[in-house]
Amino acid sequence: MATFSEWLLSMQLTNANLNKEFATQVVDQLKSAGYEALWAGGCVRDFLLGRQPDDFDVATSAHPEQVRDVFGRRRTLAVGASFGVIVVLGSKDAGQIEVATFRTDGEYLDGRHPESVTFGSAKEDAQRRDFTINGMFYDPVAEQILDFVGGEDDLKRRVIRAIGCPRDRFGEDKLRMLRAIRFTSTLNFELDEATATAVSELASEIHAVSAERITHELKKMQRNRNRHRAISMIHQLGLLPHILPELTSVADDEARWTTLLQALEFLEDASFELACGLLLSGTPSRVQKICKRLKMSNAENDHIAALAEHRDALDGARGFSKSRLKRLLVNPWASDLIALTRSCKTARNEEVADIDFAEEFLRSTPAEVIDPKPLIHGGDLMNAGLQPGPEFKVVLEQIRDAQLDETIQTRDEALKLLSEVIEGLST
Repeated sequence: MATFSEWLLSMQLTNANLNKEFATQVVDQLKSAGYEALWAGGCVRDFLLGRQPDDFDVATSAHPEQVRDVFGRRRTLAVGASFGVIVVLGSKDAGQIEVATFRTDGEYLDGRHPESVTFGSAKEDAQRRDFTINGMFYDPVAEQILDFVGGEDDLKRRVIRAIGCPRDRFGEDKLRMLRAIRFTSTLNFELDEATATAVSELASEIHAVSAERITHELKKMQRNRNRHRAISMIHQLGLLPHILPELTSVADDEARWTTLLQALEFLEDASFELACGLLLSGTPSRVQKICKRLKMSNAENDHIAALAEHRDALDGARGFSKSRLKRLLVNPWASDLIALTRSCKTARNEEVADIDFAEEFLRSTPAEVIDPKPLIHGGDLMNAGLQPGPEFKVVLEQIRDAQLDETIQTRDEALKLLSEVIEGLST
């Protein structure tokens, strides 16, 4: 019988294949109506790399109103008609396809959006895109690649290169500097020299990009296996002081920087929170301040701050009482803490026996043993004659520790211990 994970993966692949079929149908229907239509951008890159595209985009010679005429008003949404973008709706499983009219862009005065667009040809449309590997088109009906920018050659050479003048492309949208690093690191390509030089020269202008967009790119980088390379490139190309200035002192110390990058590399499949927990050190308040500046969610903020606060909490875990270890491992970030500590110790060539012990304890101990239902509550303390105050929490914690240490296992044992503790307080 298939596991839930296997079932979920099969469903995702089924939906992805249906989305691909729908994208092909959209192209075929537009071509049958007399228009040029092609897959465009990142889906072509991923398709040629043998990867499953996250989604499919279609570019066409048809203008927005013509696209709506082809597919009907009920099956289309004019979400970005002023930029030539129409969404064509498929079935629930097939999803939807963005169909954009071939265009050229006017000036980018805000560093992100063109002031105007002019509908044009596929060749003109390719020139406005960011990198050559994202500037190709593919006709899924004729099974033919259209490449006006040398993207296919760069894909074979494993190179990320800006289309045309790199400074112009980055001037249109400063975030493209981070995207250059993201594609280079996640695909394990090399960054074209002229493109890299432009990033270095324009690095300070990343301030024009909102924190939300920067963090979105950082998430994509840090969820990838080559996250260490992304951070290294951010430093090498001069972006670090403008994105994560808190790391500049570490980067200036070659030994510490090398250890940090190695620790990032040793992480396996990591969440963004885990990667940030490794990158950002200091007091929880300091870490939370950084997270807030980067516009992370409250959940991400709390998760990362907890990892920072407990970074060394597993040192000596083999000698911990059960209650101390359980209080650590009951937290939702426990697995990330184990992974973080292991990667740091491995990078420093330190033994990981304590981490092995904690990981095995977490793996082999049932959740109801790590976090059993409390045997007593505050009402029991008041019934025993203890009034709410400073000692109230201390007594509850003492009884809870005894339960977690498994020295008491029943409510009667807990109430007996409670009487003994309260009696001790009065003597």
